[in-house]
Amino acid sequence: MRHKPEAAAPARPGRDRYFDLLRALALFRVVLYHLMSWTWLPLAFPSMGVMFALAGNLMGRSLKRPAPQVIRSRMRRLLPPMWLLGAIGVTGMIAQGWGPDADGHPGWWWTHLLFWIVPLSDPPFAADLPGVHGFLDGSWAGNIAEPLWYLRAYLWYVLLSPLILRYLRKVPWTTILAPLVLSAVMTLGSFDLPERIDSTITDFSTFGACWVLGMAHQEGVLSRVPRYIVPAVAPFILGLGLWWAMRNDFGDGNELDGIPLAQALWSFGAVLLLLHFSPSWSEWPPRLRRWDRLITLLNSRAVTVYLWHNVCILAAATMWDQLWNVGSLGESVPWLLDSAWPVLAFTWVLIGLCVLSFGWVEDVAAKRSPRLWPDGKERGRRKR
Repeated sequence: MRHKPEAAAPARPGRDRYFDLLRALALFRVVLYHLMSWTWLPLAFPSMGVMFALAGNLMGRSLKRPAPQVIRSRMRRLLPPMWLLGAIGVTGMIAQGWGPDADGHPGWWWTHLLFWIVPLSDPPFAADLPGVHGFLDGSWAGNIAEPLWYLRAYLWYVLLSPLILRYLRKVPWTTILAPLVLSAVMTLGSFDLPERIDSTITDFSTFGACWVLGMAHQEGVLSRVPRYIVPAVAPFILGLGLWWAMRNDFGDGNELDGIPLAQALWSFGAVLLLLHFSPSWSEWPPRLRRWDRLITLLNSRAVTVYLWHNVCILAAATMWDQLWNVGSLGESVPWLLDSAWPVLAFTWVLIGLCVLSFGWVEDVAAKRSPRLWPDGKERGRRKR
């Protein structure tokens, strides 16, 4: 006898399941892209623009409370998972020989270590280490540090959001488009800026319009635009971004991330469409209910997944390569050992282990009871 699947427990009031779906898709796409390096993936789904837009929307909603309180709350949720990553990563780097002489002067090394506490700029890391044979190669420190640009940009957006919101209410579209103008100025102008300042401004301007779009969606700015405007204008913005990308040799190893203005325009156009057509689900549509627990888990552990996915990819690929040394596997199934798909599956297993091992820090940071696997299962049991 075939039983009907049980309906997923309804989301708690105020939670938009459409946004949860977008965030889960964005995380999966990030992992897939960093493993496969398919240059077309950011065009198919601009994950970083989507993630910043969703964070901006949440920030806009939170700013109904006093701004200092909101900023403290956002920082409290953001930083502890990074501190745990840094405690493990920096300890490992020091154990493998990294030290105060790495930056040319001990004072700079100690000063830059502070960015592992508050990432106003990129935290330092060791460029070349012995690694862990059969598990991690010498680039593991760079793989740990690489995703931290997202936290750095996120932190700056959070700090500036009260000011952004003030201008968004006064001159909405000028405020929304200002980061795109800044991105164009940074691209077309000639500025001799220190690397840390240049990278901070570049990333801020690349995804700033997406963050502000998220806030604008929360403020109702997009709902006041005639329905036909966005579908008419967004394809033009996407086309402009694609044209600029092609003009700057997009493809053949030249990723969209390396062309900031193209990334900014494409992400803005795509996010504009996604927010315009936002159905705002308070509960899952029937076809998506089967994915409720997985999507809930990814949303509950989004920071952990993002912070640890890069080193999980490296570990999975390194360990998978060891199979070439096992008996005659290299001769009998070379096609399997060359395939990236088993590595992708193995990567998600390792990410799951990181969620179990480190994800509870997100609960502590949010002042919740720590949970090992927050997929909503217990909530569903209580509802039945």
